[in-house]
Amino acid sequence: MASLSSSTGRGRQTSRAGTRRILRTSTIAFGSSALALGSSLVLLAPGISSASSHREAPLLLTDGQVDHTDVYAFVSPDKADTVTLIANVSPFQDPAGGPNFYPFATDAHYDININNNGDATSQITYRWTFKTDDKRGTSTFLYNNGPVKSFKDATLLFKQTYKLEEIKGGVSKVLADNVPVAPSNVGKASMPNYAALRQEARVGLPGGGMTFAGQADDPFFLDLRVFDLLYGGNLSETGFNTIAGKNVNTIALQVPIKDITAGGDPVIGVYATNERPSMRVQGADGTQKYSGDYVQVSRLGMPLVNEVVVPAGLKDAFNALPPSKDRTVPEVVARVNDPEVPKLIEKIYGIKAPPAPRNDIAAIFLTGLKGLNQPAKPTPAEMLRLNTSIKPSKSPNRLGVLAGDNSGFPNGRRLADDVVDIEIQALEGAVSVDKNGAPTGVNLVKALATGDKVNANDVAFGASFPYVALPHSGSSTSGSTNGTNGPSGAMNTGVEAASGNTSMLLSASGGGAGVLLAGLGFLLFRRERRRSSKTVVRTS
Repeated sequence: MASLSSSTGRGRQTSRAGTRRILRTSTIAFGSSALALGSSLVLLAPGISSASSHREAPLLLTDGQVDHTDVYAFVSPDKADTVTLIANVSPFQDPAGGPNFYPFATDAHYDININNNGDATSQITYRWTFKTDDKRGTSTFLYNNGPVKSFKDATLLFKQTYKLEEIKGGVSKVLADNVPVAPSNVGKASMPNYAALRQEARVGLPGGGMTFAGQADDPFFLDLRVFDLLYGGNLSETGFNTIAGKNVNTIALQVPIKDITAGGDPVIGVYATNERPSMRVQGADGTQKYSGDYVQVSRLGMPLVNEVVVPAGLKDAFNALPPSKDRTVPEVVARVNDPEVPKLIEKIYGIKAPPAPRNDIAAIFLTGLKGLNQPAKPTPAEMLRLNTSIKPSKSPNRLGVLAGDNSGFPNGRRLADDVVDIEIQALEGAVSVDKNGAPTGVNLVKALATGDKVNANDVAFGASFPYVALPHSGSSTSGSTNGTNGPSGAMNTGVEAASGNTSMLLSASGGGAGVLLAGLGFLLFRRERRRSSKTVVRTS
């Protein structure tokens, strides 16, 4: 069997042989109130692992551009002959986080993968690759220098576009190119009609599909105080949507079902991966260069698996692992067959943990439930599994299959599915299965029936593709309260964002000091460059 190794250092690479070259350079760093001269700052490559599902893996916590938060796959409610696929990255975005806000990485591959024969490999990959047009240069720090009503407006100084490819059998086909990315929602003055900008980023594809990329409200909802000894040790810390008011970056695709299913089997597996080049080099002049083979740095399929099933020492390595290898790693298999959460619940709340091995958990998370979303020939692997023949429910229930709504989680995942409450019940043994993984009954654990008491998103979702709500506006003063103030121009929400007229005053003396510090920093930078006559290259 393969062994899943853990790592606590940055820059690790386990899937590629050979040495890694690291350029060691002298760097000057200065802030707004002080100037610090740094020497020999070593910047390592991104390595082979990353954080996903809202910062749950130790490595690359600062690399939010490729940090997955959530993946969704569902039969489109308003177009039942299609499936909608969504992957979100860049967690916990503060809407007012300027002046650079939240672009996609231009050196990364953002992939959504489809397995349509049950073998746990990808038969189809949809890949988004981004490029940037930044016209700010040395003239301004602003993201936009006037109101933006269209992506084409010259006032939008920072723009991104992307190419969408479909990859089958190693052969790539371009589905769309130079597609506009919906920009970050700077604020009401800058983007008075953000919904129009969102509309421009919804682009049709040949054959009836659609694509979208841009900022959106984070659709995940939960009380993150679960990490404080499972809601405070006495269920007192519940009912607060920790992610309310935050944004993410979204890539979304709507594709005809006939284009992604095969062999008469309506069940597909869905997971997202991101890749970066294996080496990053930063020079003393502030430039960065990327080179080397692309390596997988993030992976996400089923929600919360790497977050609460996989232990801390294995999270980074798990993110680098392809699903086809899951069953070969004894540490991962053991954690599915005997998960930690029920033991913690027993210790803290006295609710007895179901006995191992957990065939129910293996079916839900690895093979799919027979008769619901298990492929004809399943290979155990962690990914979303969606039965595309099950039509959308006319009365969706947030608890999905647990409540008799078979069009919901764990049959794929819809935006409104309450996966935290569902998975707590599943981990506590609410779903009984036979030896083949077919469900035989549902028996909710009454003591945990209220879950985290966060039952819906802070704003309503849209009725049409891409369904995610508009991003929260940077001019909102609500911050991350409890989602009482929605995004400006939210689709079908009936909720308006709070507006404010807060102004920022910069004194003349403070501005002058800033200029002097910048000038001093430039002079020191030039002097350091003259002193640096050699470049040291290290290998490891």
